[in-house]
Amino acid sequence: MEQYPITVEIEPAERLSRLSTFFRGLLVIPHSICLSVLGIIAGLLAFISWWVILFTGKYPSWAFGFVSGYIRWTTRVGGSSYLLTDKYPPFSLD
Repeated sequence: MEQYPITVEIEPAERLSRLSTFFRGLLVIPHSICLSVLGIIAGLLAFISWWVILFTGKYPSWAFGFVSGYIRWTTRVGGSSYLLTDKYPPFSLD
């Protein structure tokens, strides 16, 4: 059997109330606005990083930190919006 670098295990959630599900949907809106702006910046940084990698052979650590933080934040918001976790995602790239 192949070993994959990432595995996802999801336990079945308890029955959620409709009211908390509704508010969770509303609470994702500010994250979506922030992530759309940060997504544009991450795309520009990825393009700039591509050129830096092309000429230097190294991924700039400042760009890597920002883009990986953006991906982490997007994943946390996605998990919360798909009702996979009850934790509210922080407004942070950490």
